[in-house]
Amino acid sequence: MIKVKQGQRIDTIFILMIFCVFAMSVLMVLMFSGKIYKNMHELSGEGYNEQTFLSYMWSRVKNDDKAGKIYISDFEGLPALCFDDEYDGASYQTLVYLYDGWIREMFCQTSLSLSPALGTPVIEANSFSLEQEEYGLIKVKTDFGSLLISPRGKTGLGRALQ
Repeated sequence: MIKVKQGQRIDTIFILMIFCVFAMSVLMVLMFSGKIYKNMHELSGEGYNEQTFLSYMWSRVKNDDKAGKIYISDFEGLPALCFDDEYDGASYQTLVYLYDGWIREMFCQTSLSLSPALGTPVIEANSFSLEQEEYGLIKVKTDFGSLLISPRGKTGLGRALQ
C-alpha cells in the first residue's frame, strides 16, 4: 500500500479548487459575452435601418433633384414620393412608398399602371408618411425618424436635411 502524505492531499485539493475557479470564470465570461453580443447586435440592427434609410433617401434626392421633378403623389391609394425623369423622349418615374411592411421603390414609365407589390423592397418599416411643408419642403416620416427634403425647384436648396 502506498501512503499519501498530508501535504500531497492539500496540494491536490488546492489544484482542483483553482481549476474549478478557472472553469467557472470561463463559463461566466462566455455567458456575459453572449448577452453583450446579442444586445450589440440588436442595437446595430436598429441603427443600420435608420442609417440605410437616410442614406437611401439622400442619394435618391441628390441623384434625381431637378426643378419640379420631386413631389408627393397617390400611388394606388398609397402616399408615394415621386421622382420624374425623361430618357430617350419617354417619361419615367421612380416611386418610393410603403407596401406590405416594406419601403419599396418602383421605376416605370409614367403612363403605366402597375401594382404596388411589384416594387423592389428597400428596407423593412412599419410606417411611412409624406407631408407637404412650407416653402416646398417635403417631410418624410418613418418609424426611423423624419427627414425634410428640399426639392431644387421649390426653395433652391435641392438637398435632404435631417
